[in-house]
Order: sequence, then structure tokens, then C-alpha cells
Amino acid sequence: MAARLTSKKRGYRWVEIEKMLARGEVRGKLTRDDLPTPALLLDLDAFSFNVAKMVRHCKDRHLALRPHGKSHKCPEIAKALVRAGAAGACTAKISEAEVFAADGVPGLLVTTAVIGKHKIERAVRLAKRSPDTMFVVDDAHNVRDLNDAARAARITLNVVVDLHVGKKTGIQPCLPALGLVRLVTSLPNLRFAGIQAYAGQASHVVGFAERKKVSREALRPALETRWLFEKNGIQCPMLTGASTGTYNIDSGIQGITELQPGSFIFMDIDYNRIGSRNGAVYTDFRNSLSVLTTVVSKPSIALAIIDAGYKAFATDRPFVPEAKGIEGVVYSWGGDEHGRLDLTKSSAEVNLGDRLEFIVPHCDPSVNLYDRIYCLRGDNVEAVWTIAARGMSQ
Repeated sequence: MAARLTSKKRGYRWVEIEKMLARGEVRGKLTRDDLPTPALLLDLDAFSFNVAKMVRHCKDRHLALRPHGKSHKCPEIAKALVRAGAAGACTAKISEAEVFAADGVPGLLVTTAVIGKHKIERAVRLAKRSPDTMFVVDDAHNVRDLNDAARAARITLNVVVDLHVGKKTGIQPCLPALGLVRLVTSLPNLRFAGIQAYAGQASHVVGFAERKKVSREALRPALETRWLFEKNGIQCPMLTGASTGTYNIDSGIQGITELQPGSFIFMDIDYNRIGSRNGAVYTDFRNSLSVLTTVVSKPSIALAIIDAGYKAFATDRPFVPEAKGIEGVVYSWGGDEHGRLDLTKSSAEVNLGDRLEFIVPHCDPSVNLYDRIYCLRGDNVEAVWTIAARGMSQ
């Protein structure tokens, strides 16, 4: 863990730093002490470790890896994953896919169905630009609408049947899904690309043994559905799913061909607490994401106020940010802009102007609060990546 940081005199004036950040000319020039806070940080050493480990895990098991872009919303990260060996990127919405495609990210899978005239128009436009893009379906009417639009545009759309094995989207497995895939394969402007079976309810189950049980029970209908398709002469080239919490569970299930985890590149408190195969703390991947903050007030010896509150961290989990590199600091929410730090048991003195890093409770929505992610190796800023799909939930 990085040590607690204290403020120091900058070598640059702020106007110079602003220009460097705007141009992206930061390598060899800026350190974390030059960054405006609150700032979203990426530890490149931890990030590289996480990516290499997941790529190696999939390669060793002859599985494709298509990490979920909803976690980072950043084309530079998506392209880094592809360079490392990923087959492409999943996106939660078509708006994310549009941003990724515009920046040259290949192999996109839109994991939420595109419903309605305008989104189907966008799907067709996206497919013209990136023909290998895949779209999930779980409804016959939507399938026909996609085919009609593809026919009018004189293209073929790649579609993936989404199975309801979790608590969200998808058609019921087995016979209902068989009826839908028969419709897909009967239409001239659609190409059946495979099955999506994402059991999100398994991803954060605490305890490896229980998580394994929940995930395997959830995915059993998906395996049966794939077998049913092929028994009826419909080849199913892909069965995609899995999460950061179940990557080493689902990869051992025969019939799964692809993993789509997302949070493994960053990690967060939520995942830290689910437990690994060997212990109560999930240590398979390193915490690479943090928020850098500044102490802006010191009302008393035991209380400090930082410039990071509800607008700096996701608040959808029942736990709070955790200080990195200093023990005994207890965070509590102080409103939109501020956090309160109880320093009663702090392992080090905390003063006005000091900078502290915090691990986020939930990475995905925390990332969505920022325009930039500052990429550091040690204390040095190596790159500034734009979170270009931030807010793209349409």
C-alpha cells in the first residue's frame, strides 16, 4: 500500500498543470502531488498485474475474455485489455458501445437489448461501422424489428440470445429460448452468435463455497439450453457470462466459452469482502483504483474534513471508503462535497493540507463520477485517460 501523502511545494504553477493535463503531456512531469483533488487514481502496477492474471487464467483454460466496459467506461482501458489478449469488450448500453467503437475498440457485445425504433437505428449504424458488434435479444418482437432494420440497411446483425439465469434480463432457458433462436436463425438478416448467461446474483455471494454453489446452480439451465440448441441442429459457438467474483468458478464449467468480468481490473471494498478460495478476504486481484483527497479543515485533534463526499464515491453500498496506507482512520459521510475523518485511532498525524487516498466502496458507479483517471506508477503520473463513456447510460 502507498504511504500517506502530505502536501509539498509544487514545481509548477496551476496554469501550467492545467495545460499539461489538457494536452495529456504528463509523463515525466507531474506527480500525484500536482493533481487537483478529489482525483480518481489508477495504480498501473496493480492494474497490469490484474490484467495479466485474468488473461493468463483464460488462456490456460482456452476461454475467450471479453471484459465488461461498464466498470471503466474508458476506451484507453478497453484497448489496453485487447492488446493484452481480450477478444473485445462488453458494454451495458449502446451508448457505451458507440463511444468505444468510435475509438477503435473491436469485438463489442452490447449486453442489454436495444429496444425501440431509435435505439435500433443506432444499432444498425453501429454495426455498419463495426460489423463484428453483437447485440443481445430476449424477445421475438424485438428480433423481428432488428431483422427488418437490418434488411432495410442491407446488413446482417450478430445477435446473442440472453438467458434469464439471474435477476434481470433474458428469456427463460430451454424451450422458450429454443423457440427464440429458431426465429433468429429463420430470418435472413440476423446471424446467431451464441448465448449470454450472466448470473449477477452469484458475483458477490460471501464465501467461496457458497458462491460456487449459487453460480453453478444458476448456470445449469444455460448449459442445458446450449445442449438443446445443438441437439436441434443449431450450433452455438459462444456461451458467455461470469463475473469477477465467479471467474475461477465458471471457467471450470464445461460448455462456458467466454468470461465477461469487469471489476477485476480495479477491485473495491465490496469485492474485497466476499472471500477467496483460501480466506475471508478476496485477494485474487489487487486494489488498483483509489480516490486522492485533501484535508481541507481540522476542527479538532480527532476530526479532519476532506474534500470528498457523496460526489466523490458511490454510495450504493452499506459501507464507506477505506483509507489506504494509514491505519485507524474512520471515514463517515459529510455531505455532497465532504467526508469526515475520525482520527481517534489514527496511526499517524493528519494535518491541514495532507493528502490521503481511499479505496472506493463500489468501483463502477464511482468511476462514473469522474471525467479523468490519472494513471500512476509509484508517485509519478504516466498518463491521463478520459472516461469518455461517463454518463452514457442511454
